Amino acid sequence: QVQLVESGGGLVQAGGSLRLSCAASGIRFRINAMGWYRQAPGKQRELVARIFSGGSTNYADSVKGRFTVSRDSANNTVYLQMNSLKPEDTAVYYCNVLAGLVNYWGQGTQVTVSS
Repeated sequence: QVQLVESGGGLVQAGGSLRLSCAASGIRFRINAMGWYRQAPGKQRELVARIFSGGSTNYADSVKGRFTVSRDSANNTVYLQMNSLKPEDTAVYYCNVLAGLVNYWGQGTQVTVSS
């Protein structure tokens, strides 16, 4: 059974930092990419950042220079270091794993940035 367990969300003041973690287990196929999406109220889910099996990364323009995605391949864990947080970063953040041709999703963790 595939499980993606997220942690690290919470409430932080603008300018602060948070670190999200997502540990994946039970995945039988090769992991091609791991990353994070977010969904704010009334908006569509959007890509925040992801890291591919070869180590390359891509980021949403809105988080470049502030967020860093990284991974521990040995433990199938992906991290999102979020610095200089802004109120517009407030959303539910979802871990995503692409294994083979299948996308797996975490349950989501709330990040709230107060002004």
